Amino acid sequence: MQQNTDSSQAATNAIAAMGATGILIFVLVCLALFVLQLVICWKIAAKAGYQGALSLLMLVPLVNFVIILIFAFSEWPIESRLKALTGGTTTHFTPTA
Repeated sequence: MQQNTDSSQAATNAIAAMGATGILIFVLVCLALFVLQLVICWKIAAKAGYQGALSLLMLVPLVNFVIILIFAFSEWPIESRLKALTGGTTTHFTPTA
C-alpha cells in the first residue's frame, strides 16, 4: 500500500510541475506579446508625428480607446508639416505602370 501511495504522490508532483511550467510559459508569451504591442504602438505614434511615449497611454483602460479615436479622427502632426511644406496644397500619389 505504501508503494501505491508513493507512486500516486510522484504522479501528483509531476502533474503539478507540468502545470507550473505551462503557467510560466503562458506568462512569458503574454509578456512578450505585451511588449510587442507597446513597440508597435510606439512606432505608429512616432510615424504619425506624435511622441512615441503617447503609446504608453494605451496601457490605461478607457484612455486607450480615446487615444485610438484621437489617432483616427485628428489631423496628425506629420500631416500639418506636409501641408506647411507644400503650401497648403495636397498632392496625391498616382502610381505609374
